[in-house]
Amino acid sequence: MSLGELQALESRAVMGTYARNPVEFVRGEGCRLWDADGEEYLDFLAGISVAQIGHCHPALVRAVTEQAARLMHAGNLFYTEPAMRLAARLSEVSLGGKAFFTNSGAEAVECALKLARRHKPGGDFVVLEGGFHGRTMGALSATPQESKQAPFAPLVPGFRAVPRDGAPLPLVEAVTDRTAAVLIEPIQGESGIHPVSAQMLAAARDACQEHGALLIFDEIQCGMGRTGDMWAWEESGVAPDVMTVAKGLGGGLPIGACVAAPEFADILQPGDHGSTFAGGPVIAAGAHAVLEVIGEEGFLDTVRRRGAQLAEGLDRLGPDVRGRGLMLSFAAPDAPALARRLLLDHRLVVHATGPETIRLLPPLIVSESQVDDAVDRIGAALG
Repeated sequence: MSLGELQALESRAVMGTYARNPVEFVRGEGCRLWDADGEEYLDFLAGISVAQIGHCHPALVRAVTEQAARLMHAGNLFYTEPAMRLAARLSEVSLGGKAFFTNSGAEAVECALKLARRHKPGGDFVVLEGGFHGRTMGALSATPQESKQAPFAPLVPGFRAVPRDGAPLPLVEAVTDRTAAVLIEPIQGESGIHPVSAQMLAAARDACQEHGALLIFDEIQCGMGRTGDMWAWEESGVAPDVMTVAKGLGGGLPIGACVAAPEFADILQPGDHGSTFAGGPVIAAGAHAVLEVIGEEGFLDTVRRRGAQLAEGLDRLGPDVRGRGLMLSFAAPDAPALARRLLLDHRLVVHATGPETIRLLPPLIVSESQVDDAVDRIGAALG
């Protein structure tokens, strides 16, 4: 089927919620993608921080294939070993408590919000300006962006946004005895890669401690080794009570999780929450493979080196660079046009998060030569 036929089929059969680029990808391997015409692309988006260990990693393909041949689905009324082992493994590398599996990041946020409300019934939420937590109604209500919220008002009540930048006083003053939780992305992704200061994270931790609120970190985009640490919050030393994970956890398969520290791991009771497909054996087996690769000795050290290399390369080109590890952005006038030019003329896959920001999220297995290649392509596109 040609690209034109696909576009016609989309126009007739698919709800028009995506502004797609005029490229059909048909194959992926590592950090490379191929379109239907056989053209090769260098992928520096990874499906928006999803293909964490690259496209079609042999370990991931093998784990999924072997599990699919044994059992694809049983439902959460029964035990399956991949899900139980994955929960234990995820707990060990994060907060040491318990996990609830979901199918997406937004669902993980919904679970975290319900957990906080179960902990403090009727409590409200404090979020940061510029944050993005999903498009379902609870997660959208926690996303203080007018363009995303306005068409769907009235939203879930009880959310208050405070400034992301500057002194943390507005956040501290917003947290009261009625606050159920403070919800923060340690590095905001969708709004253009904005790290939240360690001072702000520490102030949120202290305020939550004082008022009995939960501190929730959204690690959906910035977690799973993306910053060179397993979790973005680790650099600050400020640990949350609850965290949400998704995207890179499945390496391309749909999975998310809400993970709670031990003292908050038993707040949700039987019947409080559920999901038909979440934590299914095929998806859980795939997530095991992803965690295995990321957990290899020296893997995160290499992520940090490649991130520093990419940041230095971008700095030489002149743009304002933000971020950490392999979660970076740079400023560019008419960023959407630049992203399209990089895709169509230079075969480099990136994303414009707004009119003046290009976001870079390459697979964590990206090589030294591929980083240099990407910087060269960006330089050529910038002229």
